[in-house]
Amino acid sequence: MKWTISILVIIALMSAIVVPVSAESAPTVTITDYKVTPSVLMPDSLGSITVTIKNTAASASIIEKTGQIKPDTLGFAVEKTTDINVNIENVKLEGNGIETLSKDYNRVGEIGPGQSISLTFSIRAPSKSGMYFPEVRIDTTGGKSTRYPIPVNVNTAVGIQRQAILIMDTSLGGTANPGEEIPVTLTLRNSGQTLADDVTVKIENMSTVVAPKNADLYHLGVIVPGGQQTVQLVLLSDKKANAGLVRIPVTISYNAIDGVLQTQKTGIDLMMKGKAELGFVSVDTNPPRLTENTPFDLTIRIENTGTGEAKQVSAKIDLPSEGNKEAFIGKIKPGNDAPAIFLLEGAKAGNHPYNLTITYTDDMGVHTMNRQMNIRVPAANGSANIILGLIILVILLFVAYRYWYLPKKNGDGKHPWVKKN
Repeated sequence: MKWTISILVIIALMSAIVVPVSAESAPTVTITDYKVTPSVLMPDSLGSITVTIKNTAASASIIEKTGQIKPDTLGFAVEKTTDINVNIENVKLEGNGIETLSKDYNRVGEIGPGQSISLTFSIRAPSKSGMYFPEVRIDTTGGKSTRYPIPVNVNTAVGIQRQAILIMDTSLGGTANPGEEIPVTLTLRNSGQTLADDVTVKIENMSTVVAPKNADLYHLGVIVPGGQQTVQLVLLSDKKANAGLVRIPVTISYNAIDGVLQTQKTGIDLMMKGKAELGFVSVDTNPPRLTENTPFDLTIRIENTGTGEAKQVSAKIDLPSEGNKEAFIGKIKPGNDAPAIFLLEGAKAGNHPYNLTITYTDDMGVHTMNRQMNIRVPAANGSANIILGLIILVILLFVAYRYWYLPKKNGDGKHPWVKKN
């Protein structure tokens, strides 16, 4: 009877106790990812290794057993499994030929179930090329140490992934003149050893001088190794753009063979050239009314209505007249004009057609323009001579009247003012 009472008391006490049981396996971590930057190191160069450490959670748990013991199995009535955190005490990188510049990570702390943490080590490559395997060592509280080798490539071709290499060439359909449309052909060549998928070309509108006329995004699809694709586009330029180099940014995007998106920056380089356009403002003579065989000045004003500066401007005429028939003007900037002055000795009466030849240079080269002109010289006017002749005639008539006609009329041959006896 006493033994029965004792057994019942023990069972009652055990039914109120929570019994912790050690985990089936100790808390642990694993390295889920790593990255070596740059992917290939040069001898004696600096780099970094970044590792991602994750709590395995499913293999790091405790079991809580509570409740009354089952009579049939002598086990607890309730069992509960709970994940626990992993406490990282130390993380270090053993170089194994690679020089580790970073110190160990001490007392990193706890990582919850399913959580990750990234740590970066600075390294220096050795002077000798080859493959090296520095080792990451992780110590946890109550768990086993984890070791993970990281391959580091120092100036070797081993394990280097072949990539697509896109090269863009630019060709113009004409000259790049301010204010005009500029046809451009872009050629993308794949000089790599793998294909480039989903290739896109975007013309960045970052310039106030030149911009795409229509679309600025072009989809080219797949470019196989050794293959190429072309893009035809038209750029619009501002008429007020200054002459010189203009760069239009271009972004090329494509998917590599492993599906990773690759982006590279390039550009379209345009050499904007100023184009001069010369015209005539006015043609004047001094004096305004010409006279036959009378010297005069001929002034022709020349205007530049183009986008570039006209340089070394000179003008020449072939009028049938003696004098200075060639004028050197010099420079005429866009929107300005300048006179070409010719000093002539005179010309015969009549219409005189003549040729005006203008020679100038601009960013496009040397230019010559010709224009047929005409000048009219009136015949000499004889009215002045007639008037002078009339005046002389009147004077002669008056003298004859006074000194010949009147004395004869008086009969005595005397002048009218002489008194008669």
